[in-house]
Amino acid sequence: MRLLVLFPLLWLSLVPAAAQQAEGGAPPYDADLQHLAEVMGALHYLRPLCGAAEPTRWREEMQALLAAEAPTEPRRGQLVAAFNRGHDSYAQVYRTCTSSARLAAGRYLDEGMRLSRDIAARYGSN
Repeated sequence: MRLLVLFPLLWLSLVPAAAQQAEGGAPPYDADLQHLAEVMGALHYLRPLCGAAEPTRWREEMQALLAAEAPTEPRRGQLVAAFNRGHDSYAQVYRTCTSSARLAAGRYLDEGMRLSRDIAARYGSN
């Protein structure tokens, strides 16, 4: 099942965060990672709303991302804010699962897979 292998391998293959921080500033994949955090926030809201039996899956994925990245406090705050923005933007619009909500969730699953694959391919360690 594609859902079960969506993001976990990404965190194992990223360039170590300590090396990125030693060079100063955010890592070169930060914009993609911010977007991925927002995608996970949206999935955290939409997937359970539409009946997926994964009430904490995407929050746990976000926690794994933060643990793997070990970001500075300001950067951690940005990643958490991106996750919350993704969640809240859909919580304001959808109260029940609709065909549009299901479509958005499917698109975000695809987008999350693409982002995680691209980040790992471009910036992963060997």
